[in-house]
This record gives sequence, structure tokens and C-alpha cells, in this order.
Amino acid sequence: MVTIANMDKNKKEYTDFGYKEVPKEDKSKLVGEVFSSVASKYDLMNDVMSLGIHRLWKKAAIESSQVMPGNSVLDVAGGTGDLAIEFSKIVGSSGSVVLSDINEDMLAEGKKRVLDSGRLNVDFKIANAEELPFEKNSFDCISIAFGIRNVTDKEKALKSMFHCLKPGGRLIVLEFSKPTSNLFSQIYDIYSFNLLPLMGKLIADDADSYQYLAESIRKHPDQETFKKMMQSAGFLDASYENLTGGIVALHKGTKT
Repeated sequence: MVTIANMDKNKKEYTDFGYKEVPKEDKSKLVGEVFSSVASKYDLMNDVMSLGIHRLWKKAAIESSQVMPGNSVLDVAGGTGDLAIEFSKIVGSSGSVVLSDINEDMLAEGKKRVLDSGRLNVDFKIANAEELPFEKNSFDCISIAFGIRNVTDKEKALKSMFHCLKPGGRLIVLEFSKPTSNLFSQIYDIYSFNLLPLMGKLIADDADSYQYLAESIRKHPDQETFKKMMQSAGFLDASYENLTGGIVALHKGTKT
């Protein structure tokens, strides 16, 4: 017998949460719990996970942004503020940076780091990447580093970022991707699914959250698929550059 409850369940839209399938409306909450759990140790874990290479990846992203003094920049899912701090140095007192994140704990860590660095031209905003609360044509550059894979509706988020960019503005997406070598991919999988959760347990006392992070990387679209998603959102010149053998991809696009 088909009950109303079963009919309602069948109508639900599902999405991935790591390797699990969950209702779309639940993913944001589940991701939020992960990042609230790891917020205080997030920077340390990034260093351990990438052997410090994440700093070079972020430097490449900043250089690709073409941000100049006086520009306005939005860093989406900006977490602990690495990119926001560097952007604020470039845009100077005549420019502005907004550090946004959907997670209050991550944004609190970012705000603390930004203020400790002495940067005064950074504002802070709780914001969902899928529905950015900013006017059309507001920013010269929008960046999102290691955040897009955690977004439930990536296409909607890309369109929201396109909306908020000024004509000629640039989107920079830095994200884990698919290694270009099969051997490298196998080694990376062993690292991600065995060592990464172990390090999460030892350093942050949280193996499950880092298991999710590894799974979310595997589930993220590959370079070409994500490029097409950017093009569909309006970034017709979308391109990407593989970093460290494709472990990370640096995606770029311009609002024309």
C-alpha cells in the first residue's frame, strides 16, 4: 500500500553527502556540522593534509584573480580568512573585501584571524553561496577556495556569483579535483581514505569529518564537467589549470 508518507518521501530530491544520499534540504545542515566540528583546527589540518602546499595553491589563485588596488572582492566560503587577508593587502584602503561563509563557527575563526592580522578593510557576512545577499554587479572579483564541492546546488551558486560580479569581473574557483595520472590517483586515494581520517582523529579527534572531506573530494565533478557548469552559468570563457598533477584545479571565468 502506498501511503502519503511514502509519496512525500518519493517526491524528495536527494543529493550526495560524501558517499551518502541525503535529502537536498538536509545537506547544508550536515555540512555545517562537519565544519563546526573542525573549525578550531582547520588551519592546522590544512597544513598537515597538504604538507603546506595549500598555501602555494592559494597563492596561485590570488595571482590569477588579477585583483588591483581599489577593487572590491568577495571571498565565498572563506572560512578562516586566508584569501581575504591577502586580497585586503592588494586592494588597500581604497578597496574592500567581504569574507563570507554559511557557517558561523568558521566565520568566527576567520574574523579572529583577519582582525589579528590588522586588516581593517574586510567585512564579514554569513551567506549561502546559492543565494548571495548582494546587489547585482557588486564585485570586481569573487573567489571560492575549497568550498564549492560542499555546496548543495553548485549550478545555482555559480549563477548567484555571476549575478554579483561586475561586467568584466572575474570568478576564481580553487577546488580539489581529479589527478591526471592513474598511478597518482591510486596513491592519492590511499592517502585520502586511510591517512586523512587517521590524521583527523589524531589532530582534531574527529575521523568522521575528515572521512566526509575525502568522500566529498571524490564526488566533486571533474575538471571538464565543472568547466561546463561554469559556462552554463554564464562564464563563457571558463578555463582551468591543473595544480600538483590535478589534485587541485584552478578554475577561472569572466562575466562578459
